[in-house]
Amino acid sequence: MAQTITFTVNGSAKSVEIEGWEKLIDVLRDRLNLTGTKRGCDDASCGACVVVVDGEAARSCVYLAKKLDGKSVVTIEGMSNGTALHPIQEALIEAGAVQCGYCIPGIVMALYALFTRKLDVSEDEILEELSHHLCRCTGYEAILEGARLAQKKMAERRG
Repeated sequence: MAQTITFTVNGSAKSVEIEGWEKLIDVLRDRLNLTGTKRGCDDASCGACVVVVDGEAARSCVYLAKKLDGKSVVTIEGMSNGTALHPIQEALIEAGAVQCGYCIPGIVMALYALFTRKLDVSEDEILEELSHHLCRCTGYEAILEGARLAQKKMAERRG
């Protein structure tokens, strides 16, 4: 049975008619043309599809779209300001953590949720968050280095 949900995506209000079985990733990619969120495993094991829902990292491949009503979503498209990248994006690039780019949107979003909640997290907390993401290209040292650099950049920008 079709229903209409209303929610905010990257600061813009959206209303979408859904069937009820659809996942958040389907709404983002197929209905809103926000294709930066990547489809990987479809079972919440790879992390490529992570977006932020009401401040928390969420795996959009298993998140029912009908639960979105009234919520706020941030996707990778909402991270930059025009051509100016977010400090997390800058840091991952500088650390050489971006190769094919498939896993990076989910990693950026997970780090964004983590650092927005609490910027001064420990390295163990960063490692725990990154342990939920699969990357076949870089190995994880560059990603961890980028995460630590992002943490530093965000702290400097806060003043």
